[in-house]
Formats: sequence, structure tokens, C-alpha cells
Amino acid sequence: MIWNMHERGYKLKMNRYIIVLTKAILAGLLIGIAGTIYLTLDNKTVGAFLFGFGLLVICSNKLNLYTGKVGYIIDRKPNYLIDVLIIIIGNFIGTGLIALMVNLGGLLDVVEIAKQTVLHKLDHKPLETFMLAIGCGMLMYIGVDGYYKNKNDFGKVIIVVMAVAIFILAKFEHSIADMFYFMVSGTWNIKAFLYFIVMLLGNALGSVIINGLEKTVKRSEKIEENHITH
Repeated sequence: MIWNMHERGYKLKMNRYIIVLTKAILAGLLIGIAGTIYLTLDNKTVGAFLFGFGLLVICSNKLNLYTGKVGYIIDRKPNYLIDVLIIIIGNFIGTGLIALMVNLGGLLDVVEIAKQTVLHKLDHKPLETFMLAIGCGMLMYIGVDGYYKNKNDFGKVIIVVMAVAIFILAKFEHSIADMFYFMVSGTWNIKAFLYFIVMLLGNALGSVIINGLEKTVKRSEKIEENHITH
């Protein structure tokens, strides 16, 4: 009886992890598609806004994108870190599939532009990359959290699209989008991997900073309200 309960619990946990992974793969596919669109266009301003399509679909379908989930680690139990790791793996698989499709599809212009983009990114110092990743993390948290908090459908679209467009035009570093650029350009080497880790950490810190500040403000407002009431 006890064994059956443990087995059932294990199966439920594994099933949940499979769902987390599948949603992460789908999110990775969408980021890969959005990244391809961005690389294809000469007008990067238009590309920045079209990139927002990827995050909009991710949010509306409640898919798992690392940059949209990592900011909530301060709200969850420690085992949420397992989810975050699975999400990174799923995003890697999803972006990797689109990168493979682009290369096998003969989109040589996209591959070449991706190479130039990656060379520029790897030309940054690690600290510069980290700071740019923090900026992206902040905007991604604002966009995703704003989407779920906003009750107006038009408002949901605006906050997501604008958050994405701003981080791209500001040249901030999005770890998952950059992971796609690394793979599609064929420059997934040790240096790129180390920079990717820096981007992951920067995105996480940026998201957590905004989440933490929001909570501090709400806590302070609640204390003030209680003080006024009494």
C-alpha cells in the first residue's frame, strides 16, 4: 500500500516534469521563430516589434520560457529550481530545433547575420554582458508579470510587445534568444557557453530585483494602510 502510494507520487511528479519540459520546448520553438524573423529583417526596429509575437504566444498559452519564469524563484519553494533547470533544457531543445531547421532550410543569409551578431555579443566584456542581461531580465519580468496582472486584452498585448521591443532596441541580452543565435550560427563553443551562463545569471538577477522591489512596495503600503486604519 505504502509502496503504491510512493509509486503513484513518483509518476505524478514525473508527469508534471514532462509537462514543464514540453511547455519549455514549445517556448523555445517560438523564440527560435521570433529570432529568425528578427535576423531576416534589415529594419531592426520592425524586427524588434515582430519578435514580441513569440513572447505574446508564450504568455497567452502559459508556456515555459526561462526569462519569464526565473523571477518567481523568490516566491516558490526551493524545488522550483528543478523546474527552472528543466525549462532551460526545454528552451535549449526548442531553439536548437529551429536553428537546425534554418540551417537545413538553406537560409544562409540568416546564418551569416547570426554569426555577425554573435561575434559582436562575444566582443563584450563579461561584466558588460552581465549588466545588459540584468536589463533584459527586468524588462522580461515587467512584460510577463504585467501580462498576467493586466485585465485588459489590449493592455496585455501592449506591455508584452513593448517590453520585448525595448530590450532589443536597448541591446540588452536575452539568454534564450542568444542561445538560438549561438546555435544557428554554429558558434556554440566554450566562450559562448560561459557567456550564456553569465546571461542566465544576469536575466535571473534582473527579474528578481523587480519582483523583490514590487513586493517591498506592497508590503510597505500594507503596513501604512494598517497604521492609518488603527
